[in-house]
Amino acid sequence: MTGLNELPIRDDLRGREPYGALQLDVPYALNTNENPYPPSERLVKALGEAVAEVAGTLNRYPDRDAVALREDLATFLNTDTPGAGLTGRQVWAANGSNEIIQQILQAFGGPGRCALGFEPSYAMHPMITHVTNTRWIDAHRDADFGLEPERAVKVVQEHRPDVVFLTSPNNPTGTALPLEAIEAVLKVAPGMVVVDEAYGEFRRAETPSALTLLPGNPRLIVTRTMSKAFAMAGTRLGYLAADPAVIDALLLVRLPYHLSAVTQAVARTAVAHGEELLGSVAALRAERDALVAWLRAEGFTVADSDANFVLFGTFPDRRRVWQDLLDRGVLIREVGPPEWLRVSVGTPEEMAAFRTALKESL
Repeated sequence: MTGLNELPIRDDLRGREPYGALQLDVPYALNTNENPYPPSERLVKALGEAVAEVAGTLNRYPDRDAVALREDLATFLNTDTPGAGLTGRQVWAANGSNEIIQQILQAFGGPGRCALGFEPSYAMHPMITHVTNTRWIDAHRDADFGLEPERAVKVVQEHRPDVVFLTSPNNPTGTALPLEAIEAVLKVAPGMVVVDEAYGEFRRAETPSALTLLPGNPRLIVTRTMSKAFAMAGTRLGYLAADPAVIDALLLVRLPYHLSAVTQAVARTAVAHGEELLGSVAALRAERDALVAWLRAEGFTVADSDANFVLFGTFPDRRRVWQDLLDRGVLIREVGPPEWLRVSVGTPEEMAAFRTALKESL
C-alpha cells in the first residue's frame, strides 16, 4: 500500500501528527471535557421530531446562512450575558468552533500573515493556523497560566499579529482572563482579536464574558460552542458573536451550504431546550470546585478553573500516573505543561472513581 510520504502532500505537513484525544472504550472517560449528562427522554423525542420534520426536504439544500439558528443563538447569548444586545446579524455558526476558527484564519490570516497566542492553550489554534498557511507565534502564558496585561501589550506591539487568540477560560488550564487584559490587547492589536469562550458557560459568577466588550470593538470576535455546556458534542455546532462586518468577511470563505438541515434543526431544538440542557452546569461547577478543593487537600498543585475540567500536578512521570489510572478504567488527558494532567469534570460516580484510582496510583 502507498505510504503517506509517497504522496505529493505539502512539504510543511510532512512529519506532523493529526489532532485527536484518545477514544477508548473505558468505564470512565474523563479526557475530552464533554458534558456527562445525556439528553432526557423528552429532549430525545423533540430532537427526533425536529429531524423528522426536515427529513422530507433533504432533497433540497439547507438555509445557506442559517438565519433562524443565528437568531436563536443571539437570543441565548443575550440571556447568558444580559446587556449584550446581539442580533442574528452579529452571530455566525459553523461545524464546531474549529470550523469557526478555520474560517477566521482563512479570512484574516493566510500567506504573509501571522497569528499569535499565549500557550499552553487550545492546541487547535496553532494547528489550524499552520494549515491555513499562516505563521504562528507562541507568546507564552505567565507562570500561573494567567496573562499580565502589560506583557501581553508589549508582545502584541512587538509582533503586530493579524490575529490574536485569547482563550478564556483557557484550555487546558481552566484559567479565565480579566476583561482588563482583553481590553488592553484590543487597544493595541492591529488585526482581529479572537476570544475563545468554548467553556464560557462554566465560568464562575464573578467572571464576566468578553461579549460585554463587543460594542465599539469591530475587530473583536467571541467564539462559543454547543459541545460543552449544551451537552451537544455530537451535533458539531460552534458559533461566534462579532460586528456584522466580520460575518460579511466570513461569507467570503465559508463553503456553500456548510451547515446541513439536520444540524440546524438539532441545534435549534437544543437552544429551545436550553434551560434543561444547561441545567447541569451548576452541578458541574459545584463538582469542579469540590474536586479542586480535594486535590489541593491531597497535596496537589491545582490551577484555578472556570471550566468543566481541572489541571493538576505536578508529576515527575505523568505518563506513569496516566497509565495507572487507565489501567483502573479511568481515562484522563496527558496534555499541557510536561508535569501536569487534566481531568474532565463528570458525574459524582465518575469523580469518585477518579479519586479512588488516583489515590491507588500514588
